[in-house]
Amino acid sequence: MLELTVEQRKYLKAQAHALKPVVMIGAQGLSAAVLKEAEGALAAHELIKIRVLGHERDVREDYLGQLCASLNAAPVLHIGKLLLIYRPATKPRLLLP
Repeated sequence: MLELTVEQRKYLKAQAHALKPVVMIGAQGLSAAVLKEAEGALAAHELIKIRVLGHERDVREDYLGQLCASLNAAPVLHIGKLLLIYRPATKPRLLLP
């Protein structure tokens, strides 16, 4: 799992403000299909929002940790039912401070 500094997370939060969720985790939870979709979205965008539908906060925290560990990504934000994760591309488009 990648680690980010406070300044980097602050920058990424500002970049993500206008983003829409591109992956949704529904009643089936964190399935292989969700991981595959998140992998593709990270490869295309570097920074993605994920919406989690109908789960407790602890479950959402677990999803965030599992996503970041399995996708080698960094957790940026967990607020309400939205998760924000980041993984730099081979040619990064977002230049972190």
